[in-house]
Amino acid sequence: MIEVSDLVHRYDDGEPALDGVSLTIEPGEWLLVAGPNGSGKTTLVRHLNGLLDPDAGEVLVDGTRPADDPVAARTSVGMVFQSPRDQFVAATVGADVAFGPENLGLERAEIDRRVADALAAVNLDGRRDDRIDALSGGEQARLAVAGALAIGPDYLVLDEPFAGLDWPARNSLLAHLDDLHESGTAIVLVTHDVRDLRDRADRVVGLRDGNIAVEGTPDATMDDLAAIDVHVPG
Repeated sequence: MIEVSDLVHRYDDGEPALDGVSLTIEPGEWLLVAGPNGSGKTTLVRHLNGLLDPDAGEVLVDGTRPADDPVAARTSVGMVFQSPRDQFVAATVGADVAFGPENLGLERAEIDRRVADALAAVNLDGRRDDRIDALSGGEQARLAVAGALAIGPDYLVLDEPFAGLDWPARNSLLAHLDDLHESGTAIVLVTHDVRDLRDRADRVVGLRDGNIAVEGTPDATMDDLAAIDVHVPG
């Protein structure tokens, strides 16, 4: 379980990006974190595995603060950034996916197994030696997911994962997320557009100006999300 309690994070000028946010994310849940640009969505999710530290309040991942055990937090909570290229650390597909497991100190056979399984999960098996800069935008998005999956996370957090993807690539990525969720992985998806996601989510949290303005089931929150400038089904 991820528990966020009275979380405050301030910009360099002292203005709050998050102003007392409290939230619980359950194992196996599909959660949409929605809101307009500048509402605090990215700032919130970057606290979930310790990429950012709170100015006040607390985040617990299975009862432990990420700062107290960052390896455990980043193993439990995998992160896929809005721009996949921001998280690539190697030139080739296989080397990039292997990076996370290697840093966990796993045996070579286990690393190879995780790389193979992660690439197969996103339909990139057989592409280990391909250069990342030769992949399409959709393939890079799927590779970013594979890199997070190879860690073996309980929670997969994706920040605006459909930005720049065409409809076939978007639908392919959604299909893979459906499979992951079905297998028990919790999905936390950050978006300003809940179209095509409404029927998948268990719950929606809508942020505005660093606060939770909307929370509930997808069916119960559509009108309130539209009121805070989130794109909803017509």
